[in-house]
Amino acid sequence: MERRTLLRAAVLGGSSAVFGGTLWRGAAYAAPAQPGAGPYGALGSADANGIRLPSGFTSRVIARSGQTVTGTSYTWHNAPDGGACYTDGTGWIYVSNSEINPSGGASAVKFSSTGAITGAYRILSGTRQNCAGGKTPWNTWLSCEEVSLGYVYETDPWGVNASVRRDAMGRFKHEAAAADPVRKVVYLTEDESNGCLYRFVPTTWGNLSSGTLQVMVAGTATSGSFTWANVPDPDGSPTTTRTQVSGSKKFNGGEGCHYADDTVWFTTKGDNRVWQLNLTNNTYELAYDDSLVTSGTAPLTGVDNVTGAASGDLFVAEDGGNMEICVITPDDVIAPFLRIDGQSGSEITGPAFSPDGTRLYFSSQRGTSGSSSGGITYEVKGPFRA
Repeated sequence: MERRTLLRAAVLGGSSAVFGGTLWRGAAYAAPAQPGAGPYGALGSADANGIRLPSGFTSRVIARSGQTVTGTSYTWHNAPDGGACYTDGTGWIYVSNSEINPSGGASAVKFSSTGAITGAYRILSGTRQNCAGGKTPWNTWLSCEEVSLGYVYETDPWGVNASVRRDAMGRFKHEAAAADPVRKVVYLTEDESNGCLYRFVPTTWGNLSSGTLQVMVAGTATSGSFTWANVPDPDGSPTTTRTQVSGSKKFNGGEGCHYADDTVWFTTKGDNRVWQLNLTNNTYELAYDDSLVTSGTAPLTGVDNVTGAASGDLFVAEDGGNMEICVITPDDVIAPFLRIDGQSGSEITGPAFSPDGTRLYFSSQRGTSGSSSGGITYEVKGPFRA
């Protein structure tokens, strides 16, 4: 048994931690990730865009807030936030939320098979502070309002069909959404210091117009078993959704959320944690906690948006910290993947891979200016492992 597994059992006071196992296997109570040598090696010096990357990777600027996207007449939105990619014939689309209030909404950039930008356009308008969001298996974008009594809007990445407000998914300070096609539910995070984790069970999978909103119920420990309970009033008024169900599990500032292989990972910024839900046995645990790093400096702080690669690696973006995207590997190692220099007043948002897995898109929400009007959206291309 690894030393850090024993340490975790001692720190968390849970004898169940001694079962060990790796982060991705869904085994009961694997150890939180620890710093180590990442799969891509050390970061190099900053490139022309101010980004430090491992050897073999390159970056380019895709769009800047307030400026027209290259090759188009479309002006990119302020404060770019959550994002996702969609296959479009032989090319693809990258969708990006806008975290400003009032206004907000979302935009998209279209790429050819070679990665050339072929279009940019608006897909959602008239909403407020659209934050992380999430992609559905039927290729729509769930744009979430990070405001009190905020809504989820289902939007069309192609900008053809009108967006639809999905009231049944609840009114609260929405952050991220992650669809689970096996259980036919959508998981939802809440950006409150005493927020909850929810799941929405549609009446019909693929149609979010009606269904049941549920909240995770568990103890106060950092690992254990959990259940789901119906939220009596998803409208959240006059009683907030997070206070309606006794025993609902509280999380300190829910942020990004990602589903893959019967597992949900989500982040909480208030305590710099990455949580893991093992859906095959209904247990939860910590995948990362900066306070449980056993040697050296914690590489990941300001924990925020998260996405996954085909390799099983998680890529977690920082809101602050060292302005890094860190990778957490399936064998519980965490290491910086990239760093943006000279933008300490910003945060990294919207990490998402192109459909072929060779390009990673993300934004610096406030860029070098520290203002929402200074956002920059990037692409990193290179030998991501499969």
